[in-house]
Amino acid sequence: MSGLELMLPPFVACMILVAMLSYLGLHVIAREVIFVDLSLAQMAALGSLSALLFHVSPDSPMTFVFALLMTAVGAFLFALTRSSVHGGGGGGRVPQEAFIGIVYVVASAAAVLVANKVPGGGEAVEKTLVGSLLWVTWSTIKKLALVYAALGVFHWALRRRFLTISFHPAEAEAQGWQIRMWDFVFYLSFGVVITLAVPIAGVLMVFSFLVVPAVIANLFTADKRKLTIISWSSGALASILGLWLSYTKDLPTGPLVVCMYGLLLVGAAVLRKLGVGGRGASANPQNV
Repeated sequence: MSGLELMLPPFVACMILVAMLSYLGLHVIAREVIFVDLSLAQMAALGSLSALLFHVSPDSPMTFVFALLMTAVGAFLFALTRSSVHGGGGGGRVPQEAFIGIVYVVASAAAVLVANKVPGGGEAVEKTLVGSLLWVTWSTIKKLALVYAALGVFHWALRRRFLTISFHPAEAEAQGWQIRMWDFVFYLSFGVVITLAVPIAGVLMVFSFLVVPAVIANLFTADKRKLTIISWSSGALASILGLWLSYTKDLPTGPLVVCMYGLLLVGAAVLRKLGVGGRGASANPQNV
C-alpha cells in the first residue's frame, strides 16, 4: 500500500471532523463549557462499555445506541444544570463547568468498574483515548459524512436559536425562549457528533479539534462569519501538518496532530501579541 493510499482515509476523516467540531467549538467557547466534550465522550464510552455487559459486539449498531443513550443522559444533565442564561448552574452560584467535571469523573469511575467486569474492557477504554484514525475505513468515513451533513443542515436551520443562546443569552431570555429545552437539543446533537468522533480520533484529538481552532479564531475576531472561517482554516491546517509529519517522520499520528494544534495556537498567540488582526464587533446571530 502506498503512502497516499494509507494517509488519504485519515486525511478525509480529519477534514470531516474539523468541519463539524471546529464550528461547535465556537459555541463551547461562548458558553464557557470548555470540557463538555470530554464529559460527553466519557458518557459515550460508558455506554459502549455497558453494551459489553449485555454481550453486544463492539462493532454492532446496538453499541452505538447504548453510547447515544448515555450521551442523551449527559445532555439532559447539562441542560438541567444551566439555571441561568449566562451559563451558571445552581442558581448562578455554581459554575456549570463544575457540574460538567462531576459528570466526567463519575462516568470515568463507572467506566472503570464496568471495564473490570467485561472481556476486552481495558482495550475499549484505551481506544476511547487514542482512537483508530490510521485504520479508519471508507465505509466509516461515509457514515460519518452522512450523519455530520444531516447535523450540519440541522444546525443551519436552527442557527438563530443556537447562536443567540450561545452568544447573546440575555436576548434569548428576553424573547421568552425555553432555554433548557433548546440546550438539551443542542447538547443531544453535540453528543451524536462526539459519539461518532471518539472511536475514530480518540478523546485527545477530538478535544483539540473542538477547542483549539475556536480559541485561535477568538484571538482575532468576534465576527461570527470570520470566526467560522478562521476556525475551519486553522483546524484544517493543523490536521494536514500533523498527518504529513506523522507520515514523513514515522511518528504516532494522534499525539503529533494534537501537538500541531498546540503549536499553531502558540503561533497565533504570538501573531496577536504582535498586533496582527483584531476583534471586531459581534455580528448578528444569523450571519453565519
